[in-house]
Amino acid sequence: MSQNKNRFMNWLNGESDTFSDSMEMKPQKEYEEEESTVRERMRERQQIYDRVYDVNGNKELIFLRMFYRVMAVVFCVLFVSLLIVTVSWLPPTGSEDNPVNNEVSKRYIEQGMEETGAVNIVSGMILTYRAFDTFGETNVLFIATCCVMILLMIDDAALKKQQVDNDRRYEPKNDVILQKIAFVLCPVIFIFGIYIVLNGQISPGGGFSGGAVIGAGLILYVSAFGFKKASRFFNELIYKIAKITALCMYGLIGTYFYITGANGIENHIPLGIPGHILSGGIILPINICVGLEVACTMYAFYALFRKGGF
Repeated sequence: MSQNKNRFMNWLNGESDTFSDSMEMKPQKEYEEEESTVRERMRERQQIYDRVYDVNGNKELIFLRMFYRVMAVVFCVLFVSLLIVTVSWLPPTGSEDNPVNNEVSKRYIEQGMEETGAVNIVSGMILTYRAFDTFGETNVLFIATCCVMILLMIDDAALKKQQVDNDRRYEPKNDVILQKIAFVLCPVIFIFGIYIVLNGQISPGGGFSGGAVIGAGLILYVSAFGFKKASRFFNELIYKIAKITALCMYGLIGTYFYITGANGIENHIPLGIPGHILSGGIILPINICVGLEVACTMYAFYALFRKGGF
């Protein structure tokens, strides 16, 4: 007891332990497994693996594989047979008794011009009789653009300025050929797109096709001259005003048209003379709204995917 007390007091006083130097300290030798033991363990592991995952000898697995192949063939045969039987019951093409030849399509063709004021039956159908469906499609474009802006829009001002400065880092900054061609074609494309939009009620075209042409013109202009020059007449503020205003105007015009039509009230919107530019009732303003939506959507997708902003 006294010996341990002396050792403890020496340790507290910082003196060396008299027994520490006399003890032999050897590092522990790392355990090495014998090669025969390793081989035996690997052999047992392989036996267990072969017994559990026996692909060639497992009867249950072989049966399931054969059952899967047979059922796949049976399902394909039944599905193809069902399609053939269904097609055989379809009415012949061009028959007067076809389901599509009903009073709805008959009314579109016979009374469409009188009721809508549009020479283009397709525009009269989708923008008056089925204007609610087209309004839903326009909302899809608006929501799609909002989703892409949430995912790709750059909010950091410094990073946005850097993106503007490095806008054409991977392209020639002054491609003379592209700029000369765009200088000639862009005005023609814009005018042609506006023509398609404004003549949608009297000729093939309308807001969707005309807006696509205008959007293509904007993309060509940006590709040739850059976003900095395009932002002089079409920036983020103008984009938001045009897109939101077009959607709201479409909604207001459509709501007024739906409410009056559903209640048998005269809407007091003149149809005009069929074939004239100011004709078609609500078709012309709705075509303008749809054209703005489509053009803004195309340009927004291009700008956001290219540099994360306008």
